[in-house]
Amino acid sequence: MPGLSLDSRLDGAVGGKTAKALERAFGMRTVGDLVAHYPRRYARRGELTPISSLPVGEAVTIVAEVRRANERRMQYRKGSILEVVISDGHGDLSLTFFNQSWRIKDLHPGRRGIFAGKVGEYRGAKQLAHPDYELFEDEDTARMNAQAYAHLPIPIYPATSAVASWQFKKIIDLVLDGLGPIPDPLPGGLRDRHGLLDARTAIERIHRPDFEDQIEQARETLRWHEAFVLQAALLQQRQFVRSLSATRRAPGRLLERFDEALPFPRTPDQIGVGAQIESDLEGDWPMNRLVQGEVGSGKTLVALRAMLQVAESGGQSALIAPTEVLAAQHVRSIARMLGPQLAPELMPTLLTGQLPAAERRKAALRAASGQARIVVGTHALLSESTTFADLGLVVVDEQHRFGVEQRESLRAKGSSPHALVLTATPIPRTVAMTVFGDLDVSTIRTMPAGRAGIETFVAPLAEKPGWFARVWDRIAEEVAQGRQAFVVCAAIDAEAGAKDDTADEPIGQDDDEPARTRWGVVQAAELLSRHPAFGDIRIQILHGRMPAEEKDAVMQAFARGDVDVLVATTVVEVGVDVPNASTMAILEADRFGVSQLHQLRGRVGRGGVPGLCLLVTEAPAGSSARARVDAVASTLDGFALAEVDLELRGEGDVLGDAQSGARSSLRLLRVVKDADLIAEARIAAERIFDEDPALLQHGGLTAAIERRVGQQERAALAKS
Repeated sequence: MPGLSLDSRLDGAVGGKTAKALERAFGMRTVGDLVAHYPRRYARRGELTPISSLPVGEAVTIVAEVRRANERRMQYRKGSILEVVISDGHGDLSLTFFNQSWRIKDLHPGRRGIFAGKVGEYRGAKQLAHPDYELFEDEDTARMNAQAYAHLPIPIYPATSAVASWQFKKIIDLVLDGLGPIPDPLPGGLRDRHGLLDARTAIERIHRPDFEDQIEQARETLRWHEAFVLQAALLQQRQFVRSLSATRRAPGRLLERFDEALPFPRTPDQIGVGAQIESDLEGDWPMNRLVQGEVGSGKTLVALRAMLQVAESGGQSALIAPTEVLAAQHVRSIARMLGPQLAPELMPTLLTGQLPAAERRKAALRAASGQARIVVGTHALLSESTTFADLGLVVVDEQHRFGVEQRESLRAKGSSPHALVLTATPIPRTVAMTVFGDLDVSTIRTMPAGRAGIETFVAPLAEKPGWFARVWDRIAEEVAQGRQAFVVCAAIDAEAGAKDDTADEPIGQDDDEPARTRWGVVQAAELLSRHPAFGDIRIQILHGRMPAEEKDAVMQAFARGDVDVLVATTVVEVGVDVPNASTMAILEADRFGVSQLHQLRGRVGRGGVPGLCLLVTEAPAGSSARARVDAVASTLDGFALAEVDLELRGEGDVLGDAQSGARSSLRLLRVVKDADLIAEARIAAERIFDEDPALLQHGGLTAAIERRVGQQERAALAKS
C-alpha cells in the first residue's frame, strides 16, 4: 500500500468493508479523516482500569488480566459456554463466549490484554458477551523487555460497538505504515518559534508514542494545526469577499429624513457602529459585518438605517428572522420607526411560510418587482420561488439560529449584496475569532437612556418551597398596579412531553437535575386559572405550535395591554417589545442556558417601569444546574455571562451544530483553554496572507484548508 496521502480514499487504503464501517461509525471517507481521529486517552500495560465503575449499557475498552477460564455445556440446547473471568486487581468481570471453546487456548490465567465490548448484566453481575480482545505479546518476549513494554502507552480511541478501540488501532497502524510524506501546514519559522514538531512526527507520536512524554508535544503541534488552518480558512474567506465587486450604496435624503424624525438621540455606540456600516456600504467590496449588543441596545435601529442607505439607490434589503412571531414583530416595529411618511415609500413587507396563499403571492410579487424595498421573513425567504429585483443588503437576526449555508443561500439571491449579522447573544472573544472570524465585528455596549433596569432573584424551591406561592402573589401585585407579566416554561405540555419545535431547546440535563419537565405552558396556565389571586387577571398562552395568525394575534393583544399575563415557551426569547411588561417568572430556570436566561430576562424593564425577573428552580445549591441560575442573578452584564456560559457548558453547546464545517469541528482545540493560542494563530495567519495572499509558497497550508473546510462548506462559503 505504498504512497498513501491524506486525500486518499479510505476504501483504497483499508478495503471496502472496513471503509464502510468507518464511514457509518465516524463519517470518515479519507485517510486524512482517519488520522485526525485522535486517541481520547492512553492506558499502560501496567495500568489497571477500575472494573467496578464500568457503566452498564456502554461500549468500553479495559486493560485486564485473565484469572480463570472454564467451559460448560448448555443445559437446554446444544453447544457450550466459555466463561472467562478477568480482573484489574480491584474487581472481576465475566466474559462469555458461546460455542467458541477454541478460545480457551489463548485465554488462560496470567494473560493480559485489551478487552472491548458493551457492558451487560447477568444475575446482578457485570459481563461482556462476545467481546473483542487483543492479548499482549507472549510471556517469554514480554519478560525479555518487560520494563519498556510496561511503559509503552496504549492509545484508547473514541469507539463504537461496531469498531472497537483496539480494532481502530490496527487500522491506524496499517495506514500509517503506508502513508507517504505529509505536507506541513505550519511555516518552518512558526514551528521553530513554538518548539513544534513536523506534521508527520506529530501524527506518528499521537497515534504511536514510544513514551508518555512524547504525547503532549504532538498534541500541542496538532492544536496549532487546527487553530492556524481554521484562522487561515476564515481569512481566506474574508479575502474572497473583498475580491468581489459590490454596488456602492451612498447615504442620501431618505436617511436624513429618518434621522430628523427620530424622537430620541442615538447613543454614542449607535452613532459609532452606524458610521462603520455607512462606510462599509460605500466600499468597493461587500460589507460582511457582525453587530453584537445587549437586548434593547438599538441593533434594529442600526440595521434600519443601513436599509435606508441601500434603498436610496433603489436597492432592497432582506431581513431573515428565526421565528414567525419575531418576523411579524420586526415588520410592525420597522413600519412604526419609519413613520407615516417613509413607510409607504419603502413598503416593509412580511413574507413567511404560514401566510395565506393569496397574501404570500402578493408579498412575493412586491419583492420580485422591487416595490418592497424592505422584506422581512423566516426561512420562506430562502425558497427558490422568492426572488428580488435588486437585493443590496441581507440582514440576519440572531445568527446563532442559522447555519452558514442558510445565510449564504440568501446572499446568493443578489449580486454580491452586503451582509449584516445581528446577535443579542454576546459572543466571547475566542468564539468570535473561531466562529465569526470572516466577519468584521462591531459592539453596541451603551444602552438607551430612560430604562428603569431589572432586578433578578432566585426562588430556590429546594431550600424554600414556600417561595413558589410568593412568586404568583408577586405577579398579581404587579398586575394590580396596571403592569403585565410573562411566565416562561420549558415545554408546551409537560405531561405529553410536548416541546416547542420553533423555539430554542432547553439545555440537556445534568445528573443532579430532574429527568422530566414538571411545568409546561398547559400546566402553568391551568394552575393560574384556579389561583384565587388571578380571578380577574386576563391570561393567554403562546407557543411555537400555534398557527401563525393566532400567535400574532396573542402578541398584539399583549402589546396593546389586552392580556395581563402571557404564559409562553421561549418563543418570546427574542424581539418581543412590550414596555409595560414589568415581571417575568421563569419556571425550572435550571433547564435553560445562561445566555438564554439573559435573553429572556431582557423582555422586561424595557420602558420606564422597573423590571423584575424571578428564576424559579428546584436545583440544589452546589449543583452545576444551580450555578447557571445563580450566575444570571448575579449580573446584568451579558458579555460577562457569555464567558461564564462558555466555561460552564463548553464550546460544543455554545458554538452549536448550526455553525457547520470548519467553524465548529474542533478536535483538540478548546476555545476557552486555548484562547491565547488562537489569538497567536490569527496574527501568524494574517502575516502569511500579507506576504503571500495567494499562498503560492504555502502548498501544505492550502491543502490543509481544502481538507479542513470540506466540499459542502466551501460551496456555502463561495456563495458569498
